[in-house]
Amino acid sequence: MFEIVTVSALTAFLTAVGNGAAGEVGKQVLVSTGALVRRTLGRETPLPSTPEGWELLARQMHPRLSEDPRRSEEFAQLSRSLPQVALRPGPGLPPATRNFTDRQGVLRQLRREATRAAAGRPRVALLYGPPGIGTSAVALHWGADRIARYPDGQFYVDVRDAPGENGLEPATVLLRLLRQMGVEPGSMPPTEAGREEAYRRLTAGRRALVVIDHASSAAQVRGLIPATPEVFLLVVVSGPAFLLEAERIAVPPLKDRDAVRLLRTVAGPEPVARAKPHMPALLDGCAGNAFALKAAARHLLTGEPPLAAPGGHPVRGTARDACRRLRPEAARLCRLTALGGWPSIDARLAADAAGTAPEDAARMLAEAADVQLLDPVADGRYRFRPEVRRHLADAAGPEHGIPECTAAVSRALDGLLNRALHAAHAALAQSWRTEPAPTEGTPYGSEGEGMTVLLAEAANLVQAVSVAEEYQHIDTALRLARTLWPLQLKAGKVDEALPALRIAARCADEHHPGTRLAGALHFQLGHCLGELRQWERAERAVRAAVAGERAAGHARGEASSVEMLGLLCLYQWRYEEAYERFAEAERVYGRIGAGGEGARDLLRALALIRRHQGRALRGMGNPAESRLRLEAARDFFAERGEAYNLARTLTDLAETLHDAGDDADALMKIAEAERLLTPEQAAPHLGYLARLRTRCAT
Repeated sequence: MFEIVTVSALTAFLTAVGNGAAGEVGKQVLVSTGALVRRTLGRETPLPSTPEGWELLARQMHPRLSEDPRRSEEFAQLSRSLPQVALRPGPGLPPATRNFTDRQGVLRQLRREATRAAAGRPRVALLYGPPGIGTSAVALHWGADRIARYPDGQFYVDVRDAPGENGLEPATVLLRLLRQMGVEPGSMPPTEAGREEAYRRLTAGRRALVVIDHASSAAQVRGLIPATPEVFLLVVVSGPAFLLEAERIAVPPLKDRDAVRLLRTVAGPEPVARAKPHMPALLDGCAGNAFALKAAARHLLTGEPPLAAPGGHPVRGTARDACRRLRPEAARLCRLTALGGWPSIDARLAADAAGTAPEDAARMLAEAADVQLLDPVADGRYRFRPEVRRHLADAAGPEHGIPECTAAVSRALDGLLNRALHAAHAALAQSWRTEPAPTEGTPYGSEGEGMTVLLAEAANLVQAVSVAEEYQHIDTALRLARTLWPLQLKAGKVDEALPALRIAARCADEHHPGTRLAGALHFQLGHCLGELRQWERAERAVRAAVAGERAAGHARGEASSVEMLGLLCLYQWRYEEAYERFAEAERVYGRIGAGGEGARDLLRALALIRRHQGRALRGMGNPAESRLRLEAARDFFAERGEAYNLARTLTDLAETLHDAGDDADALMKIAEAERLLTPEQAAPHLGYLARLRTRCAT
């Protein structure tokens, strides 16, 4: 028998459920826990929203469980249904540069912080210096030489590819780090608190190195400060240090002696010897900046004279020199492409910005990478260093004029929108929440191809919504935001989509209030917020979606939004209210007549509503009515051959039967559901069914 020894043990379990995994399995555990809480206390108890609320609930339940061994064992079995994760070493750090020079003082400071006696003080270092000085190179070089010291893994997250100027949200930094640590999407906690708890659980007692590169604020990394002595957090800042409880280590400019050594390492001794008459001006212009020195070394290698001007900003000076070495049309392409602040660039995006052919743009991007205006990333894509991009964008207006710059941004936005519309339609061809594919442009041949394009362009699409609003292309911004729906629904990119949807929903209210478009965007925003368990904000957004769809006379959109309200209530253990919303959604669906918009999908929508009604009735403690609704939904999905929805409904039915004490029938439903699922596609669901089988057998 499972014994709840202390209130704190029960509090920890309930809190884990509240902050637990996203995805269908996490929601299943959440709903089942709420139903069990109701049966234990004999009344509806809404989901707590604070640590104090979870502790109060645990104190209320503790005496009931102590008196009921069977109910106590049920909680123990349910607790094992929480997705379990284990730390995996991951891919490690990116390769260090071969041209690393000097920095012995900085390396000694890092070694001292990493190896000092812990004495209750977390091991954290903040490595900082001007852009291009080599902070990332120092971190990667140091880590490459310490693999044996960190047998549990070296984990690296580069946060510089975030859209906009403010960087990633702390919750998104945690998300990326947990992905590196092996947490699968179905086991990823949706809340920042849940992710931080998962990070601490995974690293407890471990020996690991965590490197966060290009951090822009203390908030991004404060939650990563380790609580275990053998985890070393190394925060890398390209710019001035910010306030963080860490050992601050400045990366200074290279001294002239070391700068010449770096030039010889990259270019070779002979080109450096030939450039001796120019060396004082070159060293002055580069100012000990590793990025500028490497660019100068490549020019020496090709016999080109150094152009860096003394006394200026070395990175901007290097970017200016690189533009002079390019053909005018290639320099123009780089300046115009830099205007959008795109997280990544490919030939099509650059071609749209410059108004040229993609094959010509591809050649010019390669030329720009050769002179270090761009860094290659993967799959034919590039990115600008932030300081280089700022220089190019600042120079674009004076060089090309405001009208041409504005036209370049408009072309880039139009090109992205066209590709995204085609990709979203391919990814969700049957969904009414995606626009039809445009007549112009190239369609994508399959669902997988469409999703691949959307995933590759996800950060650019989020950035494009912000850029479109800035340039007052409001309709473009709203349509771009609509194309994020497949990324939300199928790829779980809710953290990434949220900033763009906030902008889009606000713009829709300002420019298109009371329309289907406003309703759709508020629905998407509510979906994101609900997945992240920001319940109050999610409800406000979905209520706005209901109002917009109702004002537009769009019954299908209104019913779908009311259904979403019901789901938000369900996941907060407000089962009576959830049932009322599902019943309301059913009535709204009933307004759709034969041949009306949405009539073709009406029976399926009603089957889903019945499934949700059955889940709410189970939470209300009415297993008989719950069973009737779930069996009706089961019969529909079985007739249509919808294996996944059928398996989910059978799981709900098994839980309802188990609540009613009919474990023999519940085990049969579990076996049916297991036969419908493949391990490759539904491993978390199969794991949950296995644990549900144990609960029923017990």
